[in-house]
Amino acid sequence: MNEAKPRPAEPGAADPLRGLLLAPGYLRTLVLCALVGIPVSLAAFWFLVGMHQLGHLLWADLPQAWGWDAPPWWWPLPLLAIAGVCVGLIATRLPGGGGHIPAAGLHTGGASAAALPGVLLAAAASLPFGAVLGPEAPLIALGSGLALLFRNLVRSAATPQSTALVGAAGAAAAIAAIFGNPLIAAVLLIEVAGVGGPQLFAVMLPALLSSGVGALVFTGFGRWTGLQTGSLALKLPGPLPRLDAPDILWTLLLAVAIGVFVHFVLGAGRLTAAFVPVRTLPRTVLCALAAGGCAALYALITDRAPDEVASSGQATLTALAADPHAWGIGALVAVLLLKGAAYALCLGSLRGGPIFPSLFLGAAAGVLFSSLPGLGFVPALAAGMAASAASALRLPVSSVVLVSLLLGGSAMMPVVILAAVVAFVTTELLPPWPRIPADAGAPADAEARQGAAKA
Repeated sequence: MNEAKPRPAEPGAADPLRGLLLAPGYLRTLVLCALVGIPVSLAAFWFLVGMHQLGHLLWADLPQAWGWDAPPWWWPLPLLAIAGVCVGLIATRLPGGGGHIPAAGLHTGGASAAALPGVLLAAAASLPFGAVLGPEAPLIALGSGLALLFRNLVRSAATPQSTALVGAAGAAAAIAAIFGNPLIAAVLLIEVAGVGGPQLFAVMLPALLSSGVGALVFTGFGRWTGLQTGSLALKLPGPLPRLDAPDILWTLLLAVAIGVFVHFVLGAGRLTAAFVPVRTLPRTVLCALAAGGCAALYALITDRAPDEVASSGQATLTALAADPHAWGIGALVAVLLLKGAAYALCLGSLRGGPIFPSLFLGAAAGVLFSSLPGLGFVPALAAGMAASAASALRLPVSSVVLVSLLLGGSAMMPVVILAAVVAFVTTELLPPWPRIPADAGAPADAEARQGAAKA
């Protein structure tokens, strides 16, 4: 009896990937992307340093020079009025309109060489002056724009594939600077690019949710039996919080509530963007001034610093996580409502990114509800940030990775995953708000030149 001989592997099964990797054009693109990372990272570093120094000058050095230990309650009003004037002028008179409107979400499209100065100027006029936005969107535009400019300088082939790859590589190199981690930059750009379209999320959500539930089962069953299965996880020093059934139950309810809240904040941002045509200077100033009014009102009613509402919330998030007991219930409610309102106003009128304010709003909500029976502070903080980020960004995997990196470990990973998935699904099932085109806020070059001539 003749033994059946194993059939040889079909050459087409592995050849496409191997052929792509060995293609001269692709290898040249990889080398170009590696080289692009150097100037882009340097540019991103100095951009962030400049934003930080200017913000410190406006919010710390100037008040102290004039005799105040902290900015007075009215301080955000003139600063954000200046921001509104500058962004309004940039949006109407410079090519590219200062970049896309933040309410439209994150995009990977690079700014052209003509539009890049306007993007940087609009970011400099928004972020240090107290806009409730983060630096990630200008960084993405800076990184991808510089990468494509570098590609043109070395006269590399400009194919659609190479343009997408080089632009994404430049954006990832720039965005890694603000998060301090290349992993979140890569994951974020994969989701933002949306290569797989809706099918990508349709596949990722079940896998993400199943992995979170599986982690819960393994954690609980292992604790109950006392048996070990082996793990690749590193043994980190220090006690880690333990998840219990109330943590999981409250996480699900908190994720739904935060998803609804953030959905309406983003909807208000899109309505603001519809109210403020980018070529209408008075309305841009009005919305920026209203955002400053939210910060001033918060300082008046809570006797706390107005920059807890103004600005991205990155520094305030660190202070909140380090000392949550310094915030009373009234202050937490006030910062949620007023920073949420200022966030919506800035999303539709100024320039920046949506990530850090959404993280802060989620953290504040988590701290507010951490006093619920059986809900720990760390699980509440983790669930709040994950739910808010996933709802605001519509990027559940990036939100999970980002929050896990912020927490410095995987102990809260099941809660983070459940909160992100539940909030994402909740937001997607709610009635949608009107879409904003990705190029909204970017007037045609001819129109921009016309506006500059009139000026």
